[in-house]
Amino acid sequence: MRVIFRNAVKVLNRDKYLLLLILPIIVYYIIFHYIPMYGVIIAFKNFKPLKGILGSAWVGFDYFLQFFNSAYFYRILKNTVLISLYSLLWGFPVPILFALLLNELREGLFKRAVQTISYLPHFISIVVIAGMITSFTSLSGIINTLIGLFGIKPINFLSESEWFRTIYVSSGVWQSFGWNSIIYLAAIAGIDPQLYEAAEMDGANRWQKMRHITLPGILPTVIILLILNIGNLMDVGFEKINLLYNPATYETADVISTFVYRQGIQQANYSYSTAIGLFNNVINLILLVIVNRLSRKLTETSLW
Repeated sequence: MRVIFRNAVKVLNRDKYLLLLILPIIVYYIIFHYIPMYGVIIAFKNFKPLKGILGSAWVGFDYFLQFFNSAYFYRILKNTVLISLYSLLWGFPVPILFALLLNELREGLFKRAVQTISYLPHFISIVVIAGMITSFTSLSGIINTLIGLFGIKPINFLSESEWFRTIYVSSGVWQSFGWNSIIYLAAIAGIDPQLYEAAEMDGANRWQKMRHITLPGILPTVIILLILNIGNLMDVGFEKINLLYNPATYETADVISTFVYRQGIQQANYSYSTAIGLFNNVINLILLVIVNRLSRKLTETSLW
């Protein structure tokens, strides 16, 4: 024990400044992520605010069964999965392609300008983004103005359920592809330049260097980020959907997070909404573990 204690003290003294740097992050997660986890138990109780969490009666899995038997269960589960899959299908490869193409640019000023412009949407508030989408897709917006030039009648996009997923996914790709490409550009920068020099001496062109050097070089990063994305598959962005959807588009827009908001905040069904949120997080955890295990077996790259 004394040896362990001495080693711990030695490590603390050696890395005290690094530990101080990470301390605010640790405190943040403890206060806002770990301590609130205590409240998850109300998913198994008939929570009454006046009685408190401990004083409320246990009901077991009643709220989970109520959700599974709900008329909205299949609709919101389907919408959550489809929007997440579409976002992953279109949103995941675009930053990779953008990083690969940007890496091929030789003009420094133009390259930096393109990077800066691509990052800008990430820093725009979700509220502003939703306002832009609403304005652009309105009957008098720029999209209807453009399609009107081809003789197409104006479409009220945000009032027609079949258009919601397309609008949500495409705007999400536009907003995030530049920012998400940063990590791939960093991975590309870490590839040994001598590999490119050797390939060039062997007569390899740009496409061959990209295919045989760049892509294998960033593959571990791609796999790790893919695992993390699949681990968050059920977490569809609540804010933007809540700002864009309406009862007319519930059929394709209503997801678990918005349903939880309506049940928990608007209707004060705290236990029921907590049970739905817990179900959602358990599914994410299961997906993360399965995909991580598959990745470790197939590629020898994993989170743990």
